[in-house]
Parts: sequence; C-alpha cells; structure tokens
Amino acid sequence: MKPGINTTREPPAVAASASRERVVAALVHRHPDRIPIDFGATFVTGMHVTCVAALREYYGLERRAVRVIDPGQMLGEIDDELKAAMGIDTHGVFPRVTRFGFPADQWKIWRMWDSLEVLVPRRFNTTTDENGDLLMHPQGDLLAPPSARMPRDGYFFDNIIRQDPIDEQRLDPADNLEEFTPLSDQDLDHFEKQVERAADTGRAVIATFGRMSLGDVNAVPAPGLKHPKGIRDIAEWYVSTKIRRDYIHRVFDGESEMAVANLARIAARVHDRIDVAVICGTDFGTQRSTFCSATTFNELWAPYYRRINDWIHRHTRWKTFKHSCGAVEPLLTALADCGFDIINPVQCSAAGMDPERLKRQYGERLVFWGGGAETQTVLAFGTPHDVREQVLRRCDIFSRSGGFVFASVHNIQAKTPVENTVAAIEAVQEFNGAR
Repeated sequence: MKPGINTTREPPAVAASASRERVVAALVHRHPDRIPIDFGATFVTGMHVTCVAALREYYGLERRAVRVIDPGQMLGEIDDELKAAMGIDTHGVFPRVTRFGFPADQWKIWRMWDSLEVLVPRRFNTTTDENGDLLMHPQGDLLAPPSARMPRDGYFFDNIIRQDPIDEQRLDPADNLEEFTPLSDQDLDHFEKQVERAADTGRAVIATFGRMSLGDVNAVPAPGLKHPKGIRDIAEWYVSTKIRRDYIHRVFDGESEMAVANLARIAARVHDRIDVAVICGTDFGTQRSTFCSATTFNELWAPYYRRINDWIHRHTRWKTFKHSCGAVEPLLTALADCGFDIINPVQCSAAGMDPERLKRQYGERLVFWGGGAETQTVLAFGTPHDVREQVLRRCDIFSRSGGFVFASVHNIQAKTPVENTVAAIEAVQEFNGAR
C-alpha cells in the first residue's frame, strides 16, 4: 500500500446505508454527512481503462485485466473493490448493448498500443488500415464498413462520418429514428438484474438507458448501424437545426415518444430502486459560448426534454441528470425549467462558468455533479499540490447548502498521472474530515 492512503473499509452494513443516503441528501439539497463521490457511474464521469489499471496498482489491489465498459471512449470498469478503496458512493447501470451495436459480454483479452492487456466484449472486432489506425466495425461485423477509428498509438475511437448524399425531396425523419426502437425483453431483463445488483451494494444507483438520449448529436453517426440512413454528419445535423427545423422537430418527437414508452417499461420492472436517470443528449457548449441561443433551445429542444422529465417526475422518484460540456451558463435556467435536477460536468474552465457565480445563482435549482477537478488542465498537467488546492476550493464552493456530488470535469483521460487522481480523492477526503 502507498503511504498516506486510507484503504480501510467500513463494515458492509455501515457503508451500505451511508453511501446511498449521502447521495440522496445531496440530490435534495441537504447537507450529507460528507460530500459524496462519483467516479465511473456514468459514461461521462468515468476513467480511461489505463487510469483504472494504474489505480488498482497504486492501491495494491490484485493485478488483473480491467473491463472496457465503453468501447468508444475506452472507459474502464471501477469494480467494487476499487470503489471501496476510493470511497465511491455510486454504482452505475449501463445498457446491455454498446454504442457499436454489440453486447457487453463474453469478455476477451485485448492489447492496447502500450501493451496493457484489457478485457473487451467478444464482438469487439477491429481491422487495421494502411496508416496503422484501428477500425471498429458495427455489430462486430468485419464485412460492414467501419464506423470508428482509433489512430495509431491512440487511446480511444473517433466516429467515422457515414453520410449518403442528401436528397431534400426524399428526406424522411424515420431514417434518423432507425436506432430508437422498443426495448426487448432481453434488455429489460438486463436492466432489472443490474439495478437489483446495484441496489444491493448500498450505493446510489445511477442508470444510463442508452436509447433515451434525446437529440444526442454524438449519436448522429450511429456507430452501431451498418448502413445508417438520414442525416448522419454532425455538421449537417447542426445546419439542419437551422434550415430543416421541421425535420428536427419530427425526429425529436419520435425520439421522445419512444423514450417515454421505454422508460415506462423499465420503471415497471425496477420501480424506485434507481436514484438518478442519465439523460445525456446534446452538448450545448463550446469553450467560449453556447451552440445556440436560449430562444432556440426553448423552441427546439425544451418541449421534448420536458416531456421526458415530466414523465419521470410524475411516475418515479428518480432525479434526472443532464450532461452538457462547455459554456452553458446562459442555458441553465432553461434546463432547470425543463425539469432537469442535475447538471454535469460543470466545466468551470469554460467562459461564464465561474464556480462562485454558478452556485450562487443556480444552486437552489440544480445539483452540481462534477466541477471538482479540471481534466483538461490541472488533473492532466498539474502537480498533486495543484490538484489538491483546486479540489479543496471547489468543494468549499459547491458543497454549500448541499446539492453537490464530487466528480471530475468529464472523464479522466489516458496518461493522466495516477498521483494526480489520488490527490483529488485524498483532497475530498481531507475536506470531508475537516467539516
């Protein structure tokens, strides 16, 4: 064990009651016994698989291959053993099928560029192009055109745009709804089993439902479809929000209608054993501004987000989690008005995202899930001292009057120094101990 690291585990019964209770307290803007911590419960609060492997070694845990739970971002599974060492209070539930259209099951060994061996699903199949880049194929079918690329010596996959020429006269919104289908009984059985297991851990249950992601521009390329139809180029999709608005409305209407139908079927199985439902969807911010005005958001996105949130809040006790990177301060009131309870990742380095102002102006309406440490700057390139100072400051600001779950600003990326990640965890523990 490394000196100075507290790996003492509470008895299971104590940990079981405390973790979920402190997250639930934060979600209703009460002061929990300590700031709850999330790493790995969502695909936007996770860690690259290489970072998870490094943490296991740092904490002296058994050396074994780590599962890749999101093959696109190459995020690693933080298992119960590592969660206990890190003091994590959350447990994630994820879809049965990955974004590339193959199930996350029947794990096999796969070697990264840096020779680290990890576990990937059986149908995680790649080929290599003339540049030495790895190509991922939808549904694991090597005969299908590739849908994502990992550059040689890279650490994650970028979507490949596959866009047929657009015929304005033949555009059909149904083509962009091809992947929004009723959940199968197999999917429902998966969610029920995973939620039951998550609830038994005593941690807060955070569920990502996959095909619930309204207007998810990141999914426009449809990496799990062999031959996607409709508008699949991201740039063309953004252009369409201006010049083909009726088309976008019809797509969003179909998406949200299917989302509500699927949510109803899930809720009938899992009831109130879920604490947070992740509704990811479009990122609305760049480093310097929003992608659209509040007026455009309220006209184009808000009615459909409201439909989903209203259903969830009428029929369940789940809190809803909205992810959007960037300078989204001008849209926070609109997001809260749509019924979102939680905002993530709280990118404080972006324009207008000053922590003090965010907490003061929106802290009564929104839970801040993230913002604890900047992955683009301090975590990646700073010193452990820099990380500690930033984390302590962010905890002081965001924890006032509750409504804060500590997480880094988006996923911790490959090559982030393990000492910096540990410094962030220890700083939260230090802050909690000083309260």
